Amino acid sequence: MAERRRQQLGLGTPFLRGDGVARSQSQVIGTPCGTTVGLRCADLVVPLDRTGLTPGSLTLKVQALSSVGPERGVIFLIAGGPGQGSASVFGLDDPASVAYYDFLFPGYTMVALDNRGTGGSALIRCQGLQSYYPIEQEAGLVASCADSIGPSRVFYATRDHAEDIEAVRLALGVEKIALWGTSYGTKLSLAYALAHPGNVERLLLDSMVPTDLDDPYRGASLREMPKALQEFCAGGLCRAATADFAGDTIAVANRLAAKPAQVKVLTPGGSRKTVRLTGLDILSTVVEADLNPGLAAELPAVMRAARTGDLQPLGRIVNLATAGASYPAESLSAGLFAATVCSDGPLPWPTDAPVEGRRALFDAAVKALPAGTLGRFGSWAAAIGNGHFCLGWPQPSGSAKLGVGPLPNVPVLAVNGGFDMRTPTASAQAVISKFPQGRLIVVPAVGHSVLGADLSFCAARAVREWMLAASFSDQCARPAAFIATVPAYPAAKVKGVATPAQTLAIVGKTLREAEAVWFMAAGPDAPVAGLYGGKLEVAGQGGLKLTRYSIAPGIEVSGTLSIAKAGFPLTFGGFVTVSGKRAASGILGLNGSSLAGTLGGVLVG
Repeated sequence: MAERRRQQLGLGTPFLRGDGVARSQSQVIGTPCGTTVGLRCADLVVPLDRTGLTPGSLTLKVQALSSVGPERGVIFLIAGGPGQGSASVFGLDDPASVAYYDFLFPGYTMVALDNRGTGGSALIRCQGLQSYYPIEQEAGLVASCADSIGPSRVFYATRDHAEDIEAVRLALGVEKIALWGTSYGTKLSLAYALAHPGNVERLLLDSMVPTDLDDPYRGASLREMPKALQEFCAGGLCRAATADFAGDTIAVANRLAAKPAQVKVLTPGGSRKTVRLTGLDILSTVVEADLNPGLAAELPAVMRAARTGDLQPLGRIVNLATAGASYPAESLSAGLFAATVCSDGPLPWPTDAPVEGRRALFDAAVKALPAGTLGRFGSWAAAIGNGHFCLGWPQPSGSAKLGVGPLPNVPVLAVNGGFDMRTPTASAQAVISKFPQGRLIVVPAVGHSVLGADLSFCAARAVREWMLAASFSDQCARPAAFIATVPAYPAAKVKGVATPAQTLAIVGKTLREAEAVWFMAAGPDAPVAGLYGGKLEVAGQGGLKLTRYSIAPGIEVSGTLSIAKAGFPLTFGGFVTVSGKRAASGILGLNGSSLAGTLGGVLVG
């Protein structure tokens, strides 16, 4: 949802030059396709099982876009997940995307393939895993997915994806390739480098997933999460919401793990929905924030309210962030994700352990973890990792081994975000230390997938200079946020009618909160209910419409806001009407940070 909002607002690359660029005449596989000049598409048939013991084949969807100007090399664009198809995700037929890639990789032919089981390459569909589900259902859904794939599920490990990359390289007829991996794509890029070190020219690794991470509990992410939360609020950016974002989050998650709660939240139609809150729901929501700037702006205030006893905002945000989440397999195949991570491991049981006995093995392994393995979270948090996810996956599991290397001594650049909850900077530091020519750039307060989220384009400029073998700075300043952090929620229980000054303060908070929710979750056909009433809808290209929207009982706000001026954080302008049985009624005008007008017959602001 946040990415769609970025596209609606035109918050893409500033490097767009149009479709008329001159491209090299290098011959790449396939036939001309799409509208981008120089783009060619091909279907490449590869064996299902490269040992030859199991018959069958797969057809991979491959795209290749020739370079602008003289050819300097070939770079493979490798998406994440696992489950994203690179040809489907990177958009080599989209002018804005291509202009950005041309800027990043001057003189390079770009290649993207849909990994086996993704996109246009024999897509795996496991519909039960494509949307939010309670943790209690996980093992059964994963087992059903494995059954639907059948015995061929053992041929979707990272080692198989790496050999598919090699098959495309051979089809292209090039000696060496560069690889740009994002998230899981970094693991796949490293796996290719271990299997075929002599064929690697250079590696660009965005949001690092190590190949040797012996962590089926996601412990590295859990240990680093408090540091990322603290950095997000550095410089007092959360002072209006909380003085301890990390402490609030840890306390709330541990408390709800010990004693889950239920909260009734409003729907846009006015009915109420019961939302169950557990510790794992909190962790999942916090992790999601590193890809959703609107959610990140909401969480400090939400966690402070929850820690002080008001779970209503938390229930609503968890519902918006997780319970309503679903995505098509074409965008990210959850079935392929399962087939890959459960084949790769590591998992806390022998590869041939029967499914029936794994729960006991998992519980025993978690109980034996050294203190601090899961950071400041209790043992319950281990269920967020692949060990718990793969409990229902048939044997063998965790048996697929990668190439033995050695890693090539080539130029390597890693970029990581300081607010990345999935792939912490510590992992990137551990990997980059293995490369004599390795460099690491950390962009403060930016979340997952840095090259798509860094508004300052500091990392992008560094990548371009690195590709050109020029000098560059590996230091990036904190970029401006998309959306300003939401201030603390008003008290849930207000006695009597608020004064004009009190009403003005509550309306100000309401508008800031609405802006974050708009960026986070609202869509053209997806209105969002207010915390205590009303709804929020998308209005035009860059606006939001409020209808009796309320985050404080008895104080309602109606009106339409639009982006007031260019720049970040986004600022809004417009007029709103204030009503409700506890409000000083009137009309206010918003212009960025200025809110003024008449309430209860008194000039305010």
